[in-house]
Amino acid sequence: MLAYRDMKIVFATHNQNKTKEVAALLPNIELLSLESIQCHEDIEETEDTLEGNAKIKANYVTDNFQLSCFADDTGLEVEALNGAPGVYSARYAGEEADAEKNMEKLLAAMEGKTNRNAKFRTVIVLNLDGKQHIFQGVCEGEILEKKSGSEGFGYDPIFKPKGYDISFAEMSMDEKGKISHRGLAVSKLISFLNKL
Repeated sequence: MLAYRDMKIVFATHNQNKTKEVAALLPNIELLSLESIQCHEDIEETEDTLEGNAKIKANYVTDNFQLSCFADDTGLEVEALNGAPGVYSARYAGEEADAEKNMEKLLAAMEGKTNRNAKFRTVIVLNLDGKQHIFQGVCEGEILEKKSGSEGFGYDPIFKPKGYDISFAEMSMDEKGKISHRGLAVSKLISFLNKL
C-alpha cells in the first residue's frame, strides 16, 4: 500500500470550487481532477440518495480508469420543505439552473415561513484497493431571508451555520472548511487515510 503522503486519488467532480476546497483539506495527497485524467464525461447522477449518486461517480472512475477515487454528493435539506431540495440541490430550479436561480427558488419557497432550520449533508464514497468506504458530514444551520456575502459557491450566501452570525459566503475557505459538511466528511476521510 502506498504511504498516505505519496497517494494519488481522483476526486470525481468537474466542480473546480469543490476541488479547491477539498485540496486545501488534503495537503499530503495529490488530488487528481476528472479533467487531469481526461475524463470529460458528465457522469449522470440517477439515484435518489446522496450515497447512491456518490457511488455512481466513484464507481465510474474506478471501472473506467482503474484508479483510486472518491466522489461526494451534497444536499441542502430544509425542514419546512420536508427535506427539499435534498438530493436535487444542484438542479433545484431545473436542469440548466445555476446557483442564483436555485437560491431564488429556495428563498421564494421559504417566504413567510418561520421555521428556517436546514442542514447541509455530504456523503463521500471512497474506492480504494478494491474496497468501498463511506463517510458523512452534516452541518446544521438556517436559511437566511436574503443573500449575504460573496465567498463560497452554491447556496453559501443564504445558509448560516449554527452558532455563527454570518453566512458560509462571509467565511474564508479555511474557516468554512473547519465546520462545513464537506469539511467534516473530508476530515473523516483523512483520519481513515492516516490509519493506512
